[in-house]
Amino acid sequence: MAEVTAADVKKLREKTGAGMMECKNALVSCGGDFAAAEKRLKEKGLAAVEKRAGRATNEGKIFITIRGAKAVLLELATETDFVARNPEFIALGGTIAEKALDAGYTKPVKELSALVTGLATKIRENMSLKRLVVMDAAAGEYMTKYLHGDGNIGVLVKLGADKDGAFENEEVKAFAFGLALHIAAFNPMAISRDNIDPAWLKEQEEIFRGQMEQDESVKSKPPAVVENILKGKINKLLKEICLLDQGYVKDEKLSVSQALADISRKTGAAITVKDYLYYKVGSEDA
Repeated sequence: MAEVTAADVKKLREKTGAGMMECKNALVSCGGDFAAAEKRLKEKGLAAVEKRAGRATNEGKIFITIRGAKAVLLELATETDFVARNPEFIALGGTIAEKALDAGYTKPVKELSALVTGLATKIRENMSLKRLVVMDAAAGEYMTKYLHGDGNIGVLVKLGADKDGAFENEEVKAFAFGLALHIAAFNPMAISRDNIDPAWLKEQEEIFRGQMEQDESVKSKPPAVVENILKGKINKLLKEICLLDQGYVKDEKLSVSQALADISRKTGAAITVKDYLYYKVGSEDA
């Protein structure tokens, strides 16, 4: 049996993340065989993760990587905010994003999940690649990102322009970033009223109508007045949930659509919002 040295124990600990005594015991039980000891510790770590598989993974981080005309947005989830701040966890999120772009993955796949399992066995905490999506930009489109705080909210936004070179303008780039920040703050349901599901809107209308039928001060009014009140309530709701109708975060005197019109006028190019994605750690809303 090969002699187990302190250097061997240290090396095994650095590679597996296991405790000093665990590493020493694994080396001793494996007769000093480093590869066998490493395998044993990994199996032990995987078993520990499997025991925790049912535990909630409501902490984590959002990662966004933009490379040319492609961007990937993902949520890497774990059990505790302590692990979410771990440098290896943070590095893993970046690695997954890069691999997804390299391989053209548009959703979580086995290869990416295996990377997560590898770190989970080392740290011995339940982790998962909760979701991953890719956004593409066509000619005349521009993407930017915003990560809030420690990465608990991430936004990817895509703008379009009707003139070449519009997105080389620093004012336009700054506006795009400001819009991403706005979306992070207000989480709009849709870009515009045209994007709202009619069935959902009809449901909200019925809710408002039911509330008004219980209001004596409204019930006594003429039907035409009641309908106008209902329209007002729907209009107010749409202003709250539609991006273009919301008060712009950097100047709430302006709506986002007015801010878009301003930047378009300044730059001589019609700037439009093509798409956006919003991820929040622990939420299924995208």
